[in-house]
Amino acid sequence: MTQMVQVAIAGDVTEAEELEAILREAGIDSELEPAVDHHPSATDDVPMKVLVPAPLLLAAEEAIEAMSEPDELISDA
Repeated sequence: MTQMVQVAIAGDVTEAEELEAILREAGIDSELEPAVDHHPSATDDVPMKVLVPAPLLLAAEEAIEAMSEPDELISDA
């Protein structure tokens, strides 16, 4: 089994699913898991880790960058 590594943290499930769709379009399998422990009855969306196979990390980062809206990206400037 290939080790899964974190490519991104999404603010909520909806954002995580959007990232998952971008990766799927690029042919990259991904998994989602909560980024924090939370009570099962909590109704608030929680941050989610987006995981990809370790050998595909760079390709996944490039796919997310290429498919994201330019105004959604945070620059280092």
